[in-house]
Amino acid sequence: MKVTNAEFIISAVGPDQYPVDALPEIALAGRSNVGKSSLINRMINRKNLARTSSTPGKTQHMNYYRINEALYFVDFPGYGYAKVSKTQRAAWGKMIEKYMLERQTLKLVLMVVDLRHPPTKDDVMMYDWLQHYDIPICVVATKADKIPKSRWQKHVKQMKESLLLRNTDLFVMFSSELGVGKEELWAVIQSFTENGDSPQSGAVPQEGQQQENP
Repeated sequence: MKVTNAEFIISAVGPDQYPVDALPEIALAGRSNVGKSSLINRMINRKNLARTSSTPGKTQHMNYYRINEALYFVDFPGYGYAKVSKTQRAAWGKMIEKYMLERQTLKLVLMVVDLRHPPTKDDVMMYDWLQHYDIPICVVATKADKIPKSRWQKHVKQMKESLLLRNTDLFVMFSSELGVGKEELWAVIQSFTENGDSPQSGAVPQEGQQQENP
C-alpha cells in the first residue's frame, strides 16, 4: 500500500472522543516498549509521526492515526508495565475492553510481540481473550533485526507454539529497522479494511521473509 497521507488525530480516553467518520480501525495491542510506535512509523514511511520512547508506559491513551483518509491505526496503552499503578492499569483495561467489544469500526487487532523473547503471560492472556470473543487477530513479531537471520525460524516456531497458533492463524515477522514484513502486513490489513473479510488460509505468507529497503 502506498501511503500518501498520514496524520495524528487525537489521544482519546473514551468513546466521546473517538472519530465519528466510520473509517475502518486497526488496533495495535502489546506490552509496553514492544515497538508499536516504531511499527506504525515504518508502515507509513514516517520517522516520528508516532512518537517512540525508551520509557515504558508512555502511551497512556488511545492514539488515533488516520492513513490516506481511508483507515485508522489505533495505538493502545502498553500492558504489563509494573510501575504503572494498579488503578491506572485497571482503568486502561476497562477502556480497551469496552472499545474492542463495542467498537463497530474495529476490523483487526495487531497483537504486537517481541520476537526475541517467548510471549509473556500478558501476551498469552490477551491472545486468548481476543480469540474467546472472536475478534480478528494478526500476531506481529517485531525486532527481527535484533536476531541473526539464521535464528529467525527458531524464534518464530517458539512464538507460534507458545501462543498455540494454528497454520491458518495470521502471523507476520516484522522489523521496523529493515522493513521486513511491511508489505505482508499491509496485505493483511487491506484484506480486512477493503474487503471486510479475513484472507483465506495460505493467502498471506506465514514467515514474514519479505524484505524492503529502508
